[in-house]
Amino acid sequence: MSSDRYGRYGQDVLTNDPHAGRTPRTVDTPAEPGLVVEDVETGWVGAVTRVEKSGGTHVVVLEDNRGRTRTFSLGAGFWVDGKPIRLVPYRKPQAPPTAQRTASGSLAVPGARARVARASRIWVEGRHDAELVEKVWGEDLRLEGVVVELLDGVDHLVEMLAEFGPGPGRRVGVLVDHLVRGSKESRIAAEAVRPHGAEHVLVVGHPYVDVWQAVRPARVGLDEWPHIPRGTDIKYGTLAALGWPAQDQADVARGWKRILGTVRDYRDLEPSLLGRVEELVDFVTAP
Repeated sequence: MSSDRYGRYGQDVLTNDPHAGRTPRTVDTPAEPGLVVEDVETGWVGAVTRVEKSGGTHVVVLEDNRGRTRTFSLGAGFWVDGKPIRLVPYRKPQAPPTAQRTASGSLAVPGARARVARASRIWVEGRHDAELVEKVWGEDLRLEGVVVELLDGVDHLVEMLAEFGPGPGRRVGVLVDHLVRGSKESRIAAEAVRPHGAEHVLVVGHPYVDVWQAVRPARVGLDEWPHIPRGTDIKYGTLAALGWPAQDQADVARGWKRILGTVRDYRDLEPSLLGRVEELVDFVTAP
C-alpha cells in the first residue's frame, strides 16, 4: 500500500509532529502564596511563601518540603508542572463591596438627596425621644421626607391634632411613652384618634416610663434599668442609681447625652421601641 494513504504525516503521527521543537510559551503567573514552583537554574522546588522588595527589586521566597527557604528574583526562570512561567506579583482579590446600611438597619442610598418634607408628620413626646429617633432613623426619615416634631407631652395631643387637621395625604403618627392598657396615656390616645379616624392618625407607644429605658441597659454597664420608686422623678432616680451627678436639669442633660452617646445603631435599642417607630414610618409614608 502506498504511503500516500498516510498523507503528509506518515505512519507515525509523532515522527512528523508539526509542533515538535517549539519552545513552550512562558506564561505570566501570579506568585500566590502556596503555589509550588521549580527554579530552573538550581532545581529548587518550593511553595511561594511571600513576595517582598529587597535591594530595589522584588524577590520571591520559596519553602521546600523540609521547611527550608530560599530567595529568588521575581520574574522568568521558573516551571510549574513542567511548563515555563514568569512569576509576577500576586494581588489579593478585593472582596465585593458590602451593602451599606443606615443606623436603623435599612439599606443606605449613597448620594441620595433629602426629599422635600411631606405634609405628614411623626410626633414624639419630648426632646430625648426626638434625639434618639434622629440618631437611629434620621437618615431614613430625611430620605423619605418625614419631619419629627415635639409633642411636648401627651396631654396636649387632642388639641394639637385639632389644630393640625389630619386628613388624606396629611397623616400624623404619634409615639407615646408608657402606652399600656388602662393608663392615662392610653385613654388620651383613644380620644385623640376618634375624631380623625385611624386611617389618618396612628398612636403607638412603648411600655417604658421614659425613653431612656428603651436603650439596652448593657450599653451603660447594667443588667437591667433600676426600679425607681413612685414619686421619684425617673431621670433623677436613674442618674443616682448609676452613680452619676443628679442635682439639676443640667445633670439630666449631661446624663442623657452620655446614654445617647452609647447608642451605635438599632441593635442598641429594645425591640419594643424599634417596632413602634418602624410602624410609624410606614404609616406616614404609605401612599
